[in-house]
Amino acid sequence: MANLNISSKESMTYDAIVIGSGISGGWAAKSLCEGGLKTLVLERGRDVKHIEDYPTATKNPWEFELGGKIPLDKQKDFGRRGARIHESTAHFWMKEGEQETVQEKPFQWTRGYHVGGKSLLWARQSQRWSDLDFEGPLRDGYAVDWPIRYKDIAPWYSHVEKFIGMAGNRDGLPQLPDGEFLKPFDLSCVERHFKKVLADNYTDRHLVHGRCAHITEQQDIHREQGRQKCMHRSLCNRGCPLGGYFSSNASTLPWAAKTGNMTLRPHSVVHSIIYDEETNKASGVRIIDAEDRQVYEYFAKIIFVNASALNSNLILLNSISSRFPNGLGNDSGVLGKFISWHNYRGQISGRSEDFPDVMSKGKNPSHSYIPRFRNLYKQETDFLRGYAVGFGSADRMIQFSRTGIGEELKANLMNRTLGPWWVSGWMQGEVIPIESNHVRLHPELKDKYGMPQLVLSCDWTENDDKMVLDYMEQMTEMFEKAGFTHIVARDSQSPPGSDIHEMGGVRMGHDPKTSLLNQWNQLHACQNVYVTDGACMTSTATQNPSLTYMALTARAANHAIETLKKG
Repeated sequence: MANLNISSKESMTYDAIVIGSGISGGWAAKSLCEGGLKTLVLERGRDVKHIEDYPTATKNPWEFELGGKIPLDKQKDFGRRGARIHESTAHFWMKEGEQETVQEKPFQWTRGYHVGGKSLLWARQSQRWSDLDFEGPLRDGYAVDWPIRYKDIAPWYSHVEKFIGMAGNRDGLPQLPDGEFLKPFDLSCVERHFKKVLADNYTDRHLVHGRCAHITEQQDIHREQGRQKCMHRSLCNRGCPLGGYFSSNASTLPWAAKTGNMTLRPHSVVHSIIYDEETNKASGVRIIDAEDRQVYEYFAKIIFVNASALNSNLILLNSISSRFPNGLGNDSGVLGKFISWHNYRGQISGRSEDFPDVMSKGKNPSHSYIPRFRNLYKQETDFLRGYAVGFGSADRMIQFSRTGIGEELKANLMNRTLGPWWVSGWMQGEVIPIESNHVRLHPELKDKYGMPQLVLSCDWTENDDKMVLDYMEQMTEMFEKAGFTHIVARDSQSPPGSDIHEMGGVRMGHDPKTSLLNQWNQLHACQNVYVTDGACMTSTATQNPSLTYMALTARAANHAIETLKKG
């Protein structure tokens, strides 16, 4: 390869290499460094240091030139999302042209190329899986059986929750196991009303506090991280200077750095993993420096792939050798296949005319949540699996008139009164992995770094369509029972990927003939390579996935460390 930078192999050698610095990559770095391993963390984008690189974190609304809107001529820099991105967070969004792809079918792929990745932009909702989720594929035959169960990962959920800080209630629901919780945020009066309506009218539907990665009660472990209690600012995606919510930048990466065992290398576009034909192991990682465009090679005994689901697929597909001509570890031929995500198409809104004498005090950076209630114990609908529901009603409508000209218009705009409460709900449905939903490398087209462009070929199925219809019907019924008015249920028809949560392509399983990873997240055919981000997921469940990524990563890193100790 051209421009290969040949340096002393010894100076380029570490005990472990982590590809990616986001939610799972940060946990890999923390765990491996704590275990005494000299660890190189490779990040594709620029460095972002906690606090000092959050330029808009404390800005007031009037300090944004256009009220936070991005000028029209600059919106196109962000593609389809341009009109929806606020000036306060634009610096964390990837611009068009950084990584070209081929969309064989429409797919909205959200990327965060900087240290910390999407941990600076996530919604912070965090729920555990139960065995109802891990056993789903075995029950209905779609995807393959997970090689783990809840008991295998439960201690690691606890390990992660205690460290990151998790607000929530112990609700005692089998489909949503309880965790290590700090006190929850308050529900609004409308949310409490809706919770009672569900309890009075249904035996299988429960509204609970949205479990979220925020520090509501500072513990010693949070003080050690230098993180403070959440102050309810609800400006989270600007970067929190208090560290009130969990991000790699505020938590795991500084923790790894203070061991003295971490080397962080930003501007490192990973090209491929190097496979050693003589040892039958991966020996290192090949990167392209995003600034000088030279190629560098780094070496290690253990490699963790945490580049985010689709990029992890891309890296493995591009890691070819005479042993693996179709991608590293791809003896089964399923690498890049069975890609899945979550279905957010179903949406509902309305108003609550109740509680006209009450308004919100302070802000709630979370919301309430209705865990999955469809097809939990038996198949009861014409679609497989089910959906969870996010529900929010934190504010009342602000009413004012836009009529008039000049002084009259100004007076009308300034004369504001409180109207009814807004209510809204959104579905988070489980998308069944199917083989035709896949990614692959384009045989000819390259991106600006000379990397093969990723072909995205994913689409909705009839199962997804039926789930959306059921969501709209059931939520309309529940809203009507609660006495809400102006109810509008709709299918957004958004393309796959619109709400992040890409999963699969390097799935876990028992059988190397139908999966890529074993129960410890190791490649079956190259066991010193671990994949613990969304790419490893065999199915998606309905829960937000980040907590599971973190728990799987901590578990896999512990396994890697113990395996090294045994020689």
